[in-house]
Amino acid sequence: MLKAVNICKHFGELEVLKNISLEIQAKEIISIVGASGAGKTTLLQILGTLERPDSGEVTLNAANPFELSAKKLSEFRNTEIGFIFQFHQLLPEFTALENAILPALIKGESKKTAEKKAKDLFQFLNLHHRDSHKPSALSGGEQQRVAVARALINDPKVIFADEPSGNLDTKNSQELHQLFFDLRDNFDQTFVIVTHNEELAAISDRKLVMADGKII
Repeated sequence: MLKAVNICKHFGELEVLKNISLEIQAKEIISIVGASGAGKTTLLQILGTLERPDSGEVTLNAANPFELSAKKLSEFRNTEIGFIFQFHQLLPEFTALENAILPALIKGESKKTAEKKAKDLFQFLNLHHRDSHKPSALSGGEQQRVAVARALINDPKVIFADEPSGNLDTKNSQELHQLFFDLRDNFDQTFVIVTHNEELAAISDRKLVMADGKII
C-alpha cells in the first residue's frame, strides 16, 4: 500500500537518509526505532509528504504524491494521510470537537457532517463527555486522543505518528498503544510510528531499526 524506493535526503553536507527502501501493507502497524539522529523523523516526514526526498520515489496506492502540484499535494495530504505528533498540536482557542473537525472542513465537508463523524469518533475514543472542552481543560491523554480523532476524521489511508506517547505517562502510553490496535481492528487503519518506546515497538507487527540513515 505504501512503498519507498531508494530514498535519499541531505541537509547541507549532512546525508540523513541513504537509499532507504521499504514496503508497508494495508492494516500493518509498523514501528521505526533507533538512536536520535538516525533519520527516523526525516523518513516519516518524507513518507507523509511533509518533506521531499532528494532522490528516490514514494508511492501510496501506486500514486506518487510528489508528482502533484503544491495545491493538489496539500489536498492529497489532508485526505489520504493522518498525523499524530508528540505535543498534540491542538489549537488552544478551539474546543476538542472543533480541533477534530478542522481537516474535514478544509476538505469541504459541511460542519454538520463533520461534527457527526467527530462525535462518533469521540464515542469510540471515550471523549464524548469532553467535546466542548478546550485543550487546556483536558488531560495529556485526552489531548492526544483528540489528536487521534483529528487524524482519523477524513478516513486516511495511513496514519503517521511521531513519538505519539513521548509526552504521556505510563498508563496513558499503554492506553494509546492499545488504541492503535483497536483502530486497526475496527477501522482497518494502517500506522507507521516513530518511537523510543520499546514496549510499543515490541508489540507492533514489524519493527524497523534505523542507524546512520539506513534501515538495518
